Amino acid sequence: MSQRLGLEQDRYSPGWCVVRALNGFSLDRKVRGAGWNSFFLAGTVTASALGSIKEGSVRAALQRVFSKVRTEDFNCLEVTGIVARHFLGIPYITVSAHSRHIQQSYLLDNPRARQAGATAAGLAQA
Repeated sequence: MSQRLGLEQDRYSPGWCVVRALNGFSLDRKVRGAGWNSFFLAGTVTASALGSIKEGSVRAALQRVFSKVRTEDFNCLEVTGIVARHFLGIPYITVSAHSRHIQQSYLLDNPRARQAGATAAGLAQA
């Protein structure tokens, strides 16, 4: 999909890549310009991890977010916030994100169709 849309990306973890130099609005414009549709889901997904804002803490919180959204079979995720806090002097971070889905149809696919699409994409990458 990223090749079709001309997106620059870096591998982040198994099954997830980071799209470079785009925010949600820019991504949506590129997707629609290619004749595809982008869906933004309103429900916020959050996860926390102990530690200050460092790569390890952010990665741990993001892995928790990934595990929450993976069950929904959406193919994108937009991180909307990373906040550092303290509780009783112990630093922790909270990552907030929203699920997104990119597909050709203008109607959001049902979960079974999204799962089939994810399986097909996985076979194409292998």
